[in-house]
Amino acid sequence: MRILIVKLSSLGDVIHALPVVHDLLKVHPGAQIDWVVEPGFAPLVRRVAGIGRVLECAQRRWRRSWWRLSVRREQRAFRQLLQQEAYDAVLDLQGLTKSAVVAWRARLSATGHRFALAHPTDGSGWEAPTRWVADRPIAMERHIHVVDRSRALCARALGYPVEEPPDFGLQGARVAGEAARTVVLVHGTSRDDKLWPEPLWVALGQRLVQAGWRIALPQGSEEEGARARRLAEGIRLACARPEAPGIDPCELWPRMDLNALAERMGRAGGCVGVDSGLSHLAVALDLIHVQIYNFPTAWRTGPQPSHGHVHQVSVGGEGAPTLDEVWAAWTQACERRGAARAGAGVPA
Repeated sequence: MRILIVKLSSLGDVIHALPVVHDLLKVHPGAQIDWVVEPGFAPLVRRVAGIGRVLECAQRRWRRSWWRLSVRREQRAFRQLLQQEAYDAVLDLQGLTKSAVVAWRARLSATGHRFALAHPTDGSGWEAPTRWVADRPIAMERHIHVVDRSRALCARALGYPVEEPPDFGLQGARVAGEAARTVVLVHGTSRDDKLWPEPLWVALGQRLVQAGWRIALPQGSEEEGARARRLAEGIRLACARPEAPGIDPCELWPRMDLNALAERMGRAGGCVGVDSGLSHLAVALDLIHVQIYNFPTAWRTGPQPSHGHVHQVSVGGEGAPTLDEVWAAWTQACERRGAARAGAGVPA
């Protein structure tokens, strides 16, 4: 069976859709599963166990320079690549015009069909061309988590049950080692109204260091780099120890591509982060994780006990959570991971 998944962006949305690959391969063990995605997220998709071709579709960049001859050549090359295989199922998991166009251009086998969401769900983006292009639009309950929505769409399209917690299938990402006592503080996000106050990050970092953890601060832009430096300086001052001046509690990560970032995060022991793509990556990597919400949307995108994420919790929702609330959530997540490992006979 040849299956094409269309999920172009963004980072969090792509991550939320990753478990469908494991689901599909469980039902169709020999299936060829290809994926269309924006180039920036392609390295992550390539890490998923069982994935076939990853077709890079640079729609964002193409829209900005549509008149250039080089862009038109790239678009033509992409369409040719898309037409190389005849698919038995094309699964549009994005639900937008841009993904519907890709699904429409994909070549079907003699018995193939295009599937897509028939209507919007609560809090989601959805555009009508999705339904126009789909041969078989799939109805969905309105109030549903985004991970469950993608999995349910594929299951209803191809007629199989969803019975297990999601498996994100990221190969080679979790690595034990010295970095296992590192906590990644994901302080950056694409929306300022999702940020957590810097003084609270510094105070949280101080508590983590006092509890024996080391802090890692990633950065994805100049703005995030400046914030990371401020946070590191604040944490260092708060944790200054005259008797051990050579110990640095913070590590500033350089800007890196998504593949390198997944490798480095995979070696960490835990993560505290605002609602962002990197926080969702921490969930997929199975880190101890606290996800900070300023809005009541954790039900839709955050870690869920029903997904098996007992050591991953969300906090806040009606405004920014307090330091004590985040610390209590972190303590709870650590205790749950410890209890799970003890129950499985794994050393702490």
